[in-house]
This record gives sequence, structure tokens and C-alpha cells, in this order.
Amino acid sequence: MSRLNMLAAISVAAALVAVPALAQEKKLIAVSIPAADHGWTAGVVYHAQAAAEEIQAAFPNIEVVVKTSPSASAQVSALEDLTATRQPDALVILPHSSEELTGPVQSIKDAGTFITVVDRGLTDPEIQDLYVAGDNIAVGSTTAQFLIDNLGGKGDVVVLRGIPTVIDDERIQGFQDTIEGTDINVLDIQYANWNSDEAFSLMQDYLAKYPHIDAVWANDDDMLLGVLEAIQQSGRTEIKYALGGNGMKEIIEKVMAGDPMTPIETPYPPSMIKTAIYMTAAQFHGQAPVRGSVKLDAPLITKDNAAEYYFPDSPF
Repeated sequence: MSRLNMLAAISVAAALVAVPALAQEKKLIAVSIPAADHGWTAGVVYHAQAAAEEIQAAFPNIEVVVKTSPSASAQVSALEDLTATRQPDALVILPHSSEELTGPVQSIKDAGTFITVVDRGLTDPEIQDLYVAGDNIAVGSTTAQFLIDNLGGKGDVVVLRGIPTVIDDERIQGFQDTIEGTDINVLDIQYANWNSDEAFSLMQDYLAKYPHIDAVWANDDDMLLGVLEAIQQSGRTEIKYALGGNGMKEIIEKVMAGDPMTPIETPYPPSMIKTAIYMTAAQFHGQAPVRGSVKLDAPLITKDNAAEYYFPDSPF
């Protein structure tokens, strides 16, 4: 056997030995998220699936499986199905409910799985290796500061809350702490459950109840759509601003177009699920240390920077 043929044979033999080793090294990242039951979660599903495709194309040693669930109980069942035949190396989860998912995620953690929690935390934060979320305090405070600056530090506003959760509480806290000491007066503040139809009805009530309103803060863009429809149907012209939050593409389009009533936005991007999946993959490709907590900022989005936050192919 010539020297060249001998080297080739050695190379083939080495490759045959290496194939099973590489196969064993392939990592599985399971992603468990709510189904697309409203705009924001539709964006979560879109960005999770995009991240899965991109990571698997870039890193053949990583497999990403995305499962959506319409309820907390369904998400628990989905986790049981995911782990029935194969233990994932990592779980990226956006829980439907902190209480119902904490126990099942703990069981997966106990088997040695890396746990990444997104947005809604578990009741026991010690379970998670990595936590990724937005800054809800900043969503409220950034919006409030815009109103202070552009209403001259005074004016009558109405506020629509979301669902009674820590997320909603933090947004309201950020808003109220920022307007404290100013002459911005909150005429009314009630829940519309992050629902466009409920926001439409609540805004109609506000319009009937208060003859003069300077601005509306809807806390969330799904609700803002209902608010804008109610204002348009009322024909009221004194309302200077109607603002939301989260970064819905329809609202970003208004900001990009210089809409006078909705000239700014604050992000709480559903694309945070993509950040979480990429960070989780990083430790399997390159051994990058990713443990800890990551809080994404909520900077003011204006006409000048709106394009950075615009995802035309996303449903949200």
C-alpha cells in the first residue's frame, strides 16, 4: 500500500470512528411556548420557529424542537411528551402559568437538563440556569416621560391595564412613579385584559365619562388597537396621544409614518424568545457561559429608530 493510500485509509477509518462520536454529541434543545392566542404570543411562535431553523442550519450538532400549547395543562402534557423518549439537553420555556409549570420543570431540571426561562418566571427561580425577559418598569416609565415632556408636565390621561399579573403591576408602577410630582392627572385606570375588544368597550366608557382627555396609555398594543378604533368612531379631536407598548408591527408602522397620535412606542419584544434560544445554543457550540439573568431594555422608539424594531414578516 502506497503512503498516499495508507493515509487515505487512516483518514477513512478515523472518520468512521468519529461519526458515532459526533452523533452522540448532538444536543437537543426543547422549546415550550404558549400557542398563538393573541398578537404577542403569535410573535413568540414566529421568532421561536425562526431561531430553530437558523440555529439548525448554522450548527448541525444542535437540534431544536419547538412545541406550542394552548393552556397550562396542555403545556405540562407537552413537557411529558418531550421527555418520554428522549431527555433534552436544554429546555427553553415561556410558562403559561408559573404555578402549574414549576413542578414539571423542576423534574426535568433534576434529570440534568439546562433550564432557560423566558418572560413569566417560575415560582422557584432557583430552578432556572438562565432567565431572559423585558423591562416592564421601563415600558411604563419611558412612556410616562414622553407624556411629561410633550404635554408640558400637565394634562388629563386615562390608562388601560392588562391582566392582573406581575408584568402589568410593574408597567403601572413604572408609569405612576415617573409622573409622581408632576401635574399629569390619571382620570381613570381599569383592566381590559390585553384584549382589543375589551379595550374598545372600556375606551368608549372613558369617552362617555370624561369630556376632555389629553392622552391615553393602553399598556399594550393589542389594547391600543381597540382604543384607536373607539377614538376614531367618537370623532373626538382633543386627544393628543394614544400610546401602547410591546412593539406590534402595526404600531411601529404608525411610528415610522410619523402618526401624530401614536408617534412613539416602547418595546417588550416577543423576539426575546429568539434571544433566549440563541443564548442557550451558545453554551453547546463554543462552550460560552450563559448562566444568569438578562433583562432587555425598553428604549423609546421614534420615527428615527423605528426601522430597527420592525419585523414585516412577523404576525406581530
